[in-house]
Parts: sequence; structure tokens; C-alpha cells
Amino acid sequence: MKKIFFTLFVLCSISIFSQTNTEKKITSKVDEAIVFLESAQVTRKKTMTINKGTTILRFIKLSPFIDGKSIQVKTSDNVEIQAVNFEKNYLKKQTKSPELVKLENDLKALRNKLSLENTYQNINKEETKFLQSNREIGGKNQTLTATNLKNASTFYGTKYKVLKLEALKIRERINSIYKEQNDIKKQIGNFSSKKEFATGEAIIKIKATKTTTIKLELVYNVSNAGWFPTYDIRVKDINSPLNLVYKANVKQNTKVDWNNVKLSFSSSDPSVSSEAPELRTHYLNYNSAPPTYTKNIKTVSGIVSDASGALPGVSVLIKGTTIGTETDFDGHYSITIPENATVLSYSYLGYTDVERNINSSNMNVQMREDANVLDEVVVTAMGIKRDRKSLGFAQQTIKSKELKRSRETDNYAIPTKQVINQTTVNFEIAAPYSLKSSNKNYTVGMKTYELNVDYQYYSIPKIDKNAFLIAYANNWEKLNLLEGEASIYFEGTYIGKSLLDTRFVTDKLKISLGRDKNITINREKSKDFTTKQFIGSKKQENRAWNITVKNNKSQKINISIFDQIPVSTLEEIKVELAKKHTGKFNKETGEILWKFSLNPNTTKKLQLRYSVKYPKNRTVILD
Repeated sequence: MKKIFFTLFVLCSISIFSQTNTEKKITSKVDEAIVFLESAQVTRKKTMTINKGTTILRFIKLSPFIDGKSIQVKTSDNVEIQAVNFEKNYLKKQTKSPELVKLENDLKALRNKLSLENTYQNINKEETKFLQSNREIGGKNQTLTATNLKNASTFYGTKYKVLKLEALKIRERINSIYKEQNDIKKQIGNFSSKKEFATGEAIIKIKATKTTTIKLELVYNVSNAGWFPTYDIRVKDINSPLNLVYKANVKQNTKVDWNNVKLSFSSSDPSVSSEAPELRTHYLNYNSAPPTYTKNIKTVSGIVSDASGALPGVSVLIKGTTIGTETDFDGHYSITIPENATVLSYSYLGYTDVERNINSSNMNVQMREDANVLDEVVVTAMGIKRDRKSLGFAQQTIKSKELKRSRETDNYAIPTKQVINQTTVNFEIAAPYSLKSSNKNYTVGMKTYELNVDYQYYSIPKIDKNAFLIAYANNWEKLNLLEGEASIYFEGTYIGKSLLDTRFVTDKLKISLGRDKNITINREKSKDFTTKQFIGSKKQENRAWNITVKNNKSQKINISIFDQIPVSTLEEIKVELAKKHTGKFNKETGEILWKFSLNPNTTKKLQLRYSVKYPKNRTVILD
């Protein structure tokens, strides 16, 4: 029954569009694009004259990845929109760019050249084989003289040498051609996937009471576009503000170029980590072990490929977050993993999406082409009208500028306007940009913030004897940051990547700026106070740890040192901290915090001492 209904629905929609002989083919350009995290909303504007009566407007050369259900149309009040339809034209394929055509021609020429060199190589092999099989001189009854032997040896040696040198040169030319071929293939990968795609067409049935000029706006959502945030965090020294560059990493592969569009980004969604460790409470019971600090997976890297080899430009996202990256020319990627992340998602135009559980620091993925990617989508909507406010149209007129910089070199911010909506934030680029449809990833520096932050060094020498520099920012909510990877630059040096994770922050935003090797920290057990003794029916064990902190910098620092003692869960197990301790003690978690300032080239010594009493016939594991 459902199939019959669908067939009748499609037939009716076809008949609606075939009841008139008046049809106009409309060419248009993309005027506005709002890029969401996983798709984009595109607006096209066109002024045209239509005659009295019913007219079919066929917008041609659109993206084949339009979501037909998302199409919205707005035009003058004195005309009526009767139907909207989206379909794909398989007879009109996407037009290749001149750069792509040249690269494909170059590749074809190299293949012809390679074929010729392979022919030379085969001839060389046959000549060498013939020479080797005819080394005997004369017949059985012919007398072999010294002169004949010398002449034969000279001839054979000279000819064999010539053939071998020629073979070497041929192999060098073939290897050079292969290298050039691979370079061109990688460059072609920037422009297009391996599939050819149809063009999309939006067909609008419109009725006018008189001949009139109308301004029509066509709005729709399109896939194979999106963005994810990354950051540059730069700190000159711990006496200077923190500079944060908020960047959008954009991919636009809709198969339609966006030339001088009003571009905005929306938060909506239609190898050594620099992350500082955290203590876990040590609950003490019989035969219970202390908490272990085996490091979770902090970074995942690998290669994404298909049956033919590496895939450049594959989007790699941590599912449920805005943290992402993409593969390079060799298909390689590396991504920083936040706490509680479980799944990586891989997507690429023309291929089936892949999801993998995060279970290793090295994850290689092979993707398969999507056999259904060219299936036609047809949808009909009657009487669609939207007011200007609901479409979110902007009125600003701005000068043209083209986005050309790649993500590797783009470290600046361009003028943007931040628009805060009820549930989303939009970053409107202040000048039109051009984004060509390709597998390339572009980076747009949207905002630069100068933050007055509190710098605090942080260390848990029980887990990691490094000092981590933490910046604490107040009023961070006003920045409307999304979670993403951050490149850290400290004192003029790139020191690695960290995560700016805003999902669970409630008070101050904590930004981990990585390890500072100019601060040395040591923690070792004190043998003088580490003892075991029996007191009546009880056993008492004493533990002591010496912690040394040295500031090798030329600046005064503030630092927090964390350690812990075990927390008993039974009355018969008594844990006592030494009375003369200088740290701040949390009885519930067993954590001890020393917070102090340290002048340049000075050393601070700390000591942690505690004792544990328990029945002598039982066993506890302290370390």
C-alpha cells in the first residue's frame, strides 16, 4: 500500500510540472552560505521577469547533495508558489575546473610516456637474453683460437655493458615517471573524488496574475560541507596575557564553487599529550591495591585508505564533539583524544561513513565507495513560503576577498561579527570569501582574544614528575568557544597540542599549556621513615616521601603540588597524617595540596608522612 501511495505521489508531482509549456532555465550563483558543523545552508538570489500565468523555473547546475526536504523559496507576494521539486540530471555532469583538466591531461601524457619506456625496457631485456644465449662461438668442429676468444670476449663484454647501462637509465626514467604520476594523483585528489556526479536541479512551479519582475530567493541545505574549530594559544611569558585565535577549519565539497559569498559559521549541527593528569581517591581495604595510573589513550594516529591507496582530505571527528582533523596527502592523521571519548567517525565524499571504537593509539581505516551515492532524490512541496526573518537573511554589503591560505600557514584572524542566537552562535565573516569545491581543508581565523588569565603551575609527581602550566580564564562563557584541539606556543616555541574542552566547565576555564622543562620536580621514598612494626595486636606501617621542586626559570612562579594518602573504608584500619604537615589536607579524598610561590633559581623541599595501623593478621597494600 505504501509503495502504491508513493508511486501515485510521484506521478502527481510529475503531472503538476507537465501541465504548462512555459519553462525557464535559471542559472544563479551562491550568494550566502551558513556552514554548520556537518552541513551548510545555501542561499541563491535571482531577479527575473515572468509572464502572466504558470511558469516552471528550473534552477540548473546545483549541487547533487541538496536535501530536497530542506528547500525553501521566498518571492513577491503577488505570485504564488505552487510546487517545489528537486532532482538530479545525470546527463549533465559536473564541469571540471581548468586546473583539474590540465592535471588529468598531464597524467595521460605520463601514462603514454611510461608505456613507451616499458617497451624500451622489454626490448632491452630481449636483447640481453639473446646475447646471453649466444655466447658460444662457432660449431663443434670449429677450432677456437686465442684471437677468436679475445674478439668474442671483447664483443660480448662491450655489448653487455651497453645493454646494462641502458637498462639502468630506463629504470631511472620509469621511477621518475612513477614519482611524477604519484604527485599529480595527489594533486588531483585535492580537486575531486574518484566518482563523477550528476548536477542538481530545483524546479519551482510559480503562478503570476500579471507579467511582473520578481526577486526570488532559493534556500536549501547541502551535505559534504562543514567545519570544526581549532585554536592557536600563544603565551609570551607568564607575566603577559594569553592570546587565543579561534579558527574554523572548513571543508566545501558540494561540487559547486562558492564565489564571493557572504560566509558564516554556525555552532549548530543539522604525540605526547599536553593534558595534565588528575588524582583518583585511594580507598584502603584489605588486599585492595592503590589506584593505578595507566595512561589512557590521549592521541590516536593512523592512515585512512581505500582499495587503491591513501585518501587525502578524509574528515576524522570524535563522535559527540566538535573535535576533529583531516588526513594529509599521504592519508595520515593524528587527533588528540579527550576524557570519556569512545568513537572516531571517518567521512569522505563518495564513501560510506565509518565509525570505530577508540581502542588503540594507532588506528588505520580502509573505506569503501558508497554504491548508493548517486541515487536520485525527488521531493515535492506545495505552497512553501517563508518570511525573511525565518530564513536568516543578512543585509550587509561588503567587499570581496578570496580565501587562499591553507590550514598549515593560516595563523591570523580576519574581521568577523559574532551573532548570538537562542541556542546557537554564528560567526559572520566581514567580507565575502570564495571557497572552491574540493577535498582541500581551509582554515579561517575568525576571532583573536587577548585574555587576562591566572597562570598556575601544576604537578602530581606521584604520576608525572613534570610541571604543567595551567591558565585559568574567568568569564570564558562570553567567548562562545566550542571544544577543539589547540596548538600551544609558549615563549616563542611550539610545544605541542592540547585540548580546549568546554563541555564540562562550570567556573574558570582551565587551559593546559603543557610541560615546562625549566621546572624540575623529584619525588622519592624516604628510607629513614619507611618502617613496619608490631604494636600489640596491631601492625603499623610508616611511609614518607620527599618532594623537591626547583625553579630554573628567570621568573618567579606560582605552583601547586598534589599528592595523597590512602583513605580507609574500615574502622579497624587507621590512617594518620603526620601532625607537622604543611599541605592542605582533604579528609574525604586523601589529597594534599601544597600551594606556594618560588623565586628564580631556588628550591623548595616538601615531605609527606603518614602511618597506617591495622590488625596484624591482615594485609594491606600501600604501594
